[in-house]
Amino acid sequence: MQKTDEPAEGAAQAGPEPAVVVLTATTGEATGETTGETTDETTDETTDEATGEPTDEDSDETHDHNWPRHWPLLLLGAAVVPGLALFAVGRWMEEPAVQAWRTVCLSITVQALPFLLLGTALSGAINAFVPARVFTRVLPRKPALAVPVAGAAGVVLPGCECASVPVASSLIGRGVNPAAAFAFLLSAPAINPIVLTATAIAFPGSPAMVLARLLASLVTAAAMGWLWLWLGREEWLKPVARHTGHRPGQSRRHEFRVGFQHDFLHAGGFLVVGAMAAATFNVLVPRTVLDTFADSPWLSVLFLAALAILLSVCSEADAFVAASLTGFSPTARLTFMVVGPMVDLKLIALQTGTFGRAFALRFSSATVVVAILCSVLIGAVLL
Repeated sequence: MQKTDEPAEGAAQAGPEPAVVVLTATTGEATGETTGETTDETTDETTDEATGEPTDEDSDETHDHNWPRHWPLLLLGAAVVPGLALFAVGRWMEEPAVQAWRTVCLSITVQALPFLLLGTALSGAINAFVPARVFTRVLPRKPALAVPVAGAAGVVLPGCECASVPVASSLIGRGVNPAAAFAFLLSAPAINPIVLTATAIAFPGSPAMVLARLLASLVTAAAMGWLWLWLGREEWLKPVARHTGHRPGQSRRHEFRVGFQHDFLHAGGFLVVGAMAAATFNVLVPRTVLDTFADSPWLSVLFLAALAILLSVCSEADAFVAASLTGFSPTARLTFMVVGPMVDLKLIALQTGTFGRAFALRFSSATVVVAILCSVLIGAVLL
């Protein structure tokens, strides 16, 4: 009698096959071979081939990787080396030259910081609260006429050169012609009431010096604005990308805070770099060098122009420094007071960070030449 496959068929009809779990000896992975059931969770432990127990090879390797062989020496070095470095730096900072460098650097930074705050706050206020149409109404439409008007408007900003850079950047962003903005940038730190009053106090009984500084600074600012109209190129000017003007639906206070924070943090770093460079010059150059150039009329003018750039004295205080240089001619000291507020190390650094290096190098070089020429011509007439 022939056997049939009825039991097998009956088993197939009874239901799905149970899941068959296969445990491999080498990897310990559990697999399911049915279509209707999910697989068991797999394990990553390495098991022994004979007993199926997990081995300790992985844990030993992990232990070796986490703890280097010479970890006690490394721990000792990490504890001792920083202490020795701090001790050496502390002893080095007690040297007289380093103390002088630190004093000059801090004095320049602290002296300029309030005016930088004023300038960035004014820049943020212009950006957030002043409509763009105000500038188009105040300034003449012709750029050649807008330049001297903007230069004369510098008298309303009671700050130093650090404050004028962010304000000029904000004006350009609001649609003001760059030539007019640059004229304002140069004149504001040199002809504002605080600077002129300080000059009168530093040179008592010499109103001609105050008038000479006012005229030389105004002529230099206007000449540089017209020079930009004639030779300036847009590709040299690369302002920092930022939103200008009020956005509909946005809080003006929020826009003011964001603009102020951006400008202050951005310009503050360059201010510190410029102060460090000026302090380095103060420490390295001996005072006897000043007496070498004082006897020559032309060399004294060029030397004090270079000295104004390197010392980076704030415009509110440079008149007292100029008054102390009694060995130099009045024209040379006038050059010191005209060049300093327009071109110095911290101002070059601020211009580089705000408008780009290509602009700062060209504009600063041209400003030095124009400022020296205007100072010599006006000084020869009035002094």
